[in-house]
Amino acid sequence: MNLALRLAQRAQGRTSPNPVVGAVVVKRNRIVGHGYHRRAGLPHAEVEALRRAGRRARGSTLYVTLEPCNHSGRTPPCCDAILAAGVTRVVAATRDPNPLTDGRGLMRLRRAGLRVQTGVLAREAQQINEPFFTSMRTRMPLVIAKVGQSLDGKIATVRGASRWITSAASRRQSHRLRAQVDAILVGITTVLQDDPLLTARGTRTRADRPVKVIVDSRLRLPSTAQCLSPRSPAPTLIATTVRTSARCAPLARRGTEILIFRPKQGRVPLRQLCQELVRRGLHSVLIEGGGEVLASAFAERIVHRITWFVAPTLIGGRRAPSALGGKGIARLADAVRLRQMHVRRLGADLCIEARVAYPSR
Repeated sequence: MNLALRLAQRAQGRTSPNPVVGAVVVKRNRIVGHGYHRRAGLPHAEVEALRRAGRRARGSTLYVTLEPCNHSGRTPPCCDAILAAGVTRVVAATRDPNPLTDGRGLMRLRRAGLRVQTGVLAREAQQINEPFFTSMRTRMPLVIAKVGQSLDGKIATVRGASRWITSAASRRQSHRLRAQVDAILVGITTVLQDDPLLTARGTRTRADRPVKVIVDSRLRLPSTAQCLSPRSPAPTLIATTVRTSARCAPLARRGTEILIFRPKQGRVPLRQLCQELVRRGLHSVLIEGGGEVLASAFAERIVHRITWFVAPTLIGGRRAPSALGGKGIARLADAVRLRQMHVRRLGADLCIEARVAYPSR
């Protein structure tokens, strides 16, 4: 199962909206086939492993990191291939939380006379598929808040200069993180000030990922923005509260899709936006700022994890933007806490990764 997990991780960031899955075929204590799901639309891990095993699959044990599917989608059901190959035992790390499967695959295999076991390295299997499990169970994507800041919490100077606060090593890690998620979400202020491409560079990724999501309540995004250029080919979604077709038309002509929401306190409701992203098969979202968008995300309690890059730099200035804007809290009891925190060095910077724990209401 450890090998199956390692195989699954090879496709991290390339299979969405499908999960990453690895499979290994074992007969007489020897590995006779292995495979992993490479991307959506291609054969699933079980099928790849069984094809490699060929006739040796008859009477074998199949180890797979996720319950085999029993429904047709872009590919036939994996259970069909397992039964046709003559496998006699299936060990699945964990059940598939997708309502289309969720135990049905395992039930079919048991009814066909196969020995079925689950729960082997289940925690590890769910961890590598955290976005998929989160979206299936909550109808919300896994949301990661990413910040690059100075030691005193500033993300830019009083004049808006922010390139570069963090080190080259931190920026490379940021691009690796982008390559693993389905969407990058930023506020319009970030786009107007930095004019970013919002792409994952220096690492392998899909042409249609990460999707760019721009929160732009008043629809101020210029049609000349770099994120709309051919250098940034992944789809762009603009979340707004503006319904004026005259303001939407120029952006629509650039190939963007406009998502219109009813305003919540004058802003785009981020929870509703994230629910819409899940409906589009986007199971993981990286929020890169700015401070007001991040503050809203924490206020709406949609952030699950953080990745914070802290540079050994002091910027200062009352009007210099901070990592978190908004109104702030009045009581320390209302502060967001961090759990399972990991700290490491990246160049001259510190990289802090943690899970978010919200206070009881």
